[in-house]
Amino acid sequence: MSELLRLAGLFTAALLAGAINSVAGGGSLISFPALVAFGTPAILANATNTAAMWPGAVGSAWAYRRDTRAYGRLMAFLLLPSLAGGLLGALVLVNTPPDLFNRVVPFLVLMATLLFALRGFFQRLARGGIAGGDVSFTGYAWGFAFQLFVATYGGYFGAGIGFLMLGSLGIMGLGDIHGMNGVKTVLGAVINVIAFMYFAARGFVEWPLALLMATGAVLGGYGGARLARHVNRRLLNMFIVLVGLGVTVWLFVKP
Repeated sequence: MSELLRLAGLFTAALLAGAINSVAGGGSLISFPALVAFGTPAILANATNTAAMWPGAVGSAWAYRRDTRAYGRLMAFLLLPSLAGGLLGALVLVNTPPDLFNRVVPFLVLMATLLFALRGFFQRLARGGIAGGDVSFTGYAWGFAFQLFVATYGGYFGAGIGFLMLGSLGIMGLGDIHGMNGVKTVLGAVINVIAFMYFAARGFVEWPLALLMATGAVLGGYGGARLARHVNRRLLNMFIVLVGLGVTVWLFVKP
């Protein structure tokens, strides 16, 4: 396999992942397996994928800044478990033996695929809450504990954390779907950035690939946002689920 073909394939995968993230989410189900398929060891692929995707996450968080104004106190409260969990997950990943991670990866991709397939359930949980920003003490306690879990998983692997956070926010009692999307996007960006910083400090980022894919993801995200109204969401969702299941099978059977 020529290096030019490898770089072109990774750029295309990142372009597609960025577009999918801007329309439906789940782009890492494309970009992470592409890195593995083109020869990057799984742990380095995961860290490099985080490095490539976080600029898009930050851009999305900025776009939601107006929708999150009513939830400033809640986001500040959930910032600590997001930072701690993201760092913890990244720390665990870096110290996971490569052979063990290779065995775990198919299950992680399968779980991320199932989370995407079940995102409607989490969105219904979100819509079942109240429209305002008031959260009970029990809601705060639940939110802190679950956000720590989600952030740890996010720092370790990451795909599907947005759907988990939507469900959690719904259980906490929130009901404004736009504000909730904003909160989960901001917290997701925090998790990705802290994990990326740790990966970079430990030398686990393949920088040429990360920069190439970040460029593709940003371009894809811009294009996807412009085309979002013209995309058949149902067909796109089915495509992402089928890709995730196909990648899961490939990861299980590949040598």
